[in-house]
Amino acid sequence: MSGSASKPVLVEVAVDDLTGARTATAAGADRLEVCSDLGAGGLTPTRGLVDAVRAAVSVPLVVMLRSRPGDFLYTEDELSVLCRDAAALRDAGVAAFVTGVLTAEGALDEAACRRLQEAAAPVPLVCHRAFDLTADPFAALATLRRLGIRRVLSSGQAANVVAGADLLRELVRAAGPELVVMPGAGVRPDNVADLVAATHCREVHLSASTVLDSGMRFRRPGVAMVAGGEGAAWQVRRTDGATVAAVVAALRARDA
Repeated sequence: MSGSASKPVLVEVAVDDLTGARTATAAGADRLEVCSDLGAGGLTPTRGLVDAVRAAVSVPLVVMLRSRPGDFLYTEDELSVLCRDAAALRDAGVAAFVTGVLTAEGALDEAACRRLQEAAAPVPLVCHRAFDLTADPFAALATLRRLGIRRVLSSGQAANVVAGADLLRELVRAAGPELVVMPGAGVRPDNVADLVAATHCREVHLSASTVLDSGMRFRRPGVAMVAGGEGAAWQVRRTDGATVAAVVAALRARDA
């Protein structure tokens, strides 16, 4: 596909530390999703992290609003905390907040999302992969339109974007030009060009995470400090710049 025929596909990378933010942007990321704890799927980051990333990079930042791991059916207390977090972070140079709330029946909770919009204003909301747990993705798209939300992250309601490619293609078609469906979950250098060709998406999302051995030389045996057991205490998750660069290169080659 000629680069003059269409805009290049945008690459968004999820990061949960300052080093990862620098690594991803140096490798060619067009936008960052800033979270804490990517190992838990991404949670609300601290204001300190957001400020540090904003000072270090020039690309747009999307900030996660998710107060705990698990489902997206929030109590009143949990929703109140999310609204407070949005108000606390909205003046930190944030381009958008990424979040999502579901009803017990598997629909997007329109009333809860409106509360988050009010708390975050004037910063817009993006819908995260709570969308993939909805009972009817096309009804969820209609809800996003009513809310004025212009972007949604999705694996096509599958384990990864390869398995979900058929639904992603249908969602991109149904969303039209005013709502961006951004594939995420399992985006890799060896599949991203085919994914874009199959789905006609305009943006992709990945974390490009790799797990490294800890630099700790002293290791207390028999003490499990984190979920995953004793061994997990000696592992560190990092952003792999080579993977980000390879995804960007695959897309640029496709667009050339």
